[in-house]
Order: sequence, then C-alpha cells, then structure tokens
Amino acid sequence: MEGNSRSVSSNQQGIHENLNKVVQRHLEEEFQKPYRQHTLEAFMQLEKQVEVAARPLVFDSCCGTGVSTAALAELHPEALVIGMDKSAHRLTKHQAHFDRAGQNYLLLQVDLNDLWRLAFEAGWQLSHHYILYPNPWPKSRHLQRRWHGSAVFPYLLKLGGQLELRSNWQTYLEEFQVALDLAGHTSQLNSFKTDTPITAFERKYQNSGQQLWQLRSHLA
Repeated sequence: MEGNSRSVSSNQQGIHENLNKVVQRHLEEEFQKPYRQHTLEAFMQLEKQVEVAARPLVFDSCCGTGVSTAALAELHPEALVIGMDKSAHRLTKHQAHFDRAGQNYLLLQVDLNDLWRLAFEAGWQLSHHYILYPNPWPKSRHLQRRWHGSAVFPYLLKLGGQLELRSNWQTYLEEFQVALDLAGHTSQLNSFKTDTPITAFERKYQNSGQQLWQLRSHLA
C-alpha cells in the first residue's frame, strides 16, 4: 500500500535555540497547574484497576485510536498496558483485537499533563513507556508544546522504565535527546524501519517513503 503523507515542514532550522533554557527551567521549577476534573476522575478509576491487575505497567501515551496499545499488549503479555489520548473521538474508533475477557490493556481519555503527575504522586513506576509519533508542533514558537519542552517533562522522566519514542521528524527526537541529557539520562537515537507497523501513522509515513526515527532511554 502506497502512502501520500507529507514530510514535517518547519520554520525552525535544527535544534531550537531556546531548548536548553526552557528544559532547565522546567527541571528546576515545580509544575503547579491544577488538575482537570475529567482526568482526576479517570485516574481514580484507573488506580482501582491497576491495584486489581497487580501487573507491571506500560504506558502508551498519545495512543490515538489505540491500535498501538493493542499491539503493545501482545508484546507485553505480562503487563497492564494503558493507552491514553486527549481525543475521545479518536479513542471511540478503537476495535479490540480479542475478547475483552482476555485483554490486558485499557484506553483512557485524559490530559497527560495531569495523568503523568498523578501517576508519579501515586508512586507508580513503569516498566515501559511508549510515545509513538506525537504531534511534532513543528513551528518554532511551539517549542513548549512538545513534550520535552513542556513543564510536565520532569514527571515523564520520574515515571521511569524503558522509554521509547518514534517520529518522522528527526529534529523532535534530537531535541528530546538533548533534554534527556540535561536531565542526566543517556539515550540512543537511530533510524528505524519495521515490517510490522503498529500505528496508522507509522504505516502511512513508511509507505510514503519517509525516514522514521527511534529514540530509546532507560530511565532509572
């Protein structure tokens, strides 16, 4: 199947000039934004499910329709895989790959700016954390909308585990790697190709001939 996805277009050349300053500020200052009520309520329900499951935790953040969540649940059968996205519309398009009774994943409509903080404050530590093809926010003025430029970035790191990001915009992952380094974490960045795409974006981008990139870091 051929793809027709456009490559990321940005008015930014290379790593953002303010990246270090922005990341360092967020690492040093506490994020005190009030929680959104719908995410707080969703987390309270999630806490009960996590307690009952008593399994290692895998986050699939920005999961879209949850196709990747189902695939990751098969990759991590020992874990409870939690797919999260801010869009209820995207999540309603999900179709489970197998019967609910045998399913080791669930999907939530939440604000990750809140959910990551709540998970950390509850003392959760992840075994794996996937952020696959997040919105790149490629305009230079939108640096702080990228996860590594946001105030919640330190909480993402505090959740620990094996972190993996994929993107079709190399600059996004190069910036994320710099942010990880500033926070004291090593990482590996490489080009990426797969015969079994696990997200619709991954399939589209690869079929369009775009180069994909992968960033991995073990967060102690």
